[in-house]
Formats: sequence, C-alpha cells, structure tokens
Amino acid sequence: MGEKSMQDRAFQIRPMTEGDLEAVSVLENLCFTMPWSREELKRSFENTGLYRFYVAEDGGKILGYTAMSLVVDEADIDNLAVSPEERRRGIGRALLIKALTDASELGMETAVLEVRDSNLPAISLYESLGFRQIGYRKKYYTNPEEGARLYGRIFSGSFPILN
Repeated sequence: MGEKSMQDRAFQIRPMTEGDLEAVSVLENLCFTMPWSREELKRSFENTGLYRFYVAEDGGKILGYTAMSLVVDEADIDNLAVSPEERRRGIGRALLIKALTDASELGMETAVLEVRDSNLPAISLYESLGFRQIGYRKKYYTNPEEGARLYGRIFSGSFPILN
C-alpha cells in the first residue's frame, strides 16, 4: 500500500492550550494582513469568560485555529485560519462546526462574523453552514483596503450542520 495523500491525513479538533500560543501566533501572521499580536492572542486566550479557542492538530503540528467570543447570547467568530498548505482538507469547516456546536450548546442564539469581500472560499464555507449576509462594512480591512461582509446565523435548538 502507498503512503496516504495529504487529503487523507487525519487531524483532530481540540480546545487550544497555552502551549499552542506560539504556533497559533505564527499561523495568525501567515494568514492575515491584520494579525493579532502574540500578546493579544495570549490576553484573549486567558479571558476564558469571553473567548473560546480551538485548534486543528495533526501529529503535534497546528494546522489551523479558530477564536470565538461569547457575548450575552451571541457568538462572534473572531478568527478562522488554516495554514495555506493545509487548505481544502475540511479543516476550516471542522473548526467552525466545533465552535458553532459549542456556542449552541452554551445557549447562544446567533453567530456573526466578518469576511473580506474577496475571500470567496470562506464566503462559500460560511454560506454552506447557514450563514447569510446581514450587513456590510466599507473599508473595514486594510492592507489592502477592502470592505467586509457581515454574516449572521440564527441557532434553532441545537446547531444543525445542514439546513
């Protein structure tokens, strides 16, 4: 039998630990033009009353992560990042499903996020999981300057993967 392809390799989704901060910081800088600093990541990670962080891991390597803040009855998907060489494997979908499932189980009623106009793969992912555009923010992003689509999703009971 031959070696497994990159697509077939297993990964697991788990809550982030403090030991993951350095790898997540590297990923943040690799994936975003407006990255959170390591200090911002650490401060947010330590604020467990507000934030939840999850990572996708394969053999000790962090492939992606998501950060979600919980305010009253709303989950805000603050960041979702997957290493460029690991994309198109379902990692982003798995991370987002984990975050949304937990948000629903914690009693959140809605989920929101912003996405760059040009990020069509992310827009497709969000729409496939029941998000709909609910607003627009002009010049929200810099480097390059670009608008953000504001997406929202209402939970009905538990989080349904398909709707």
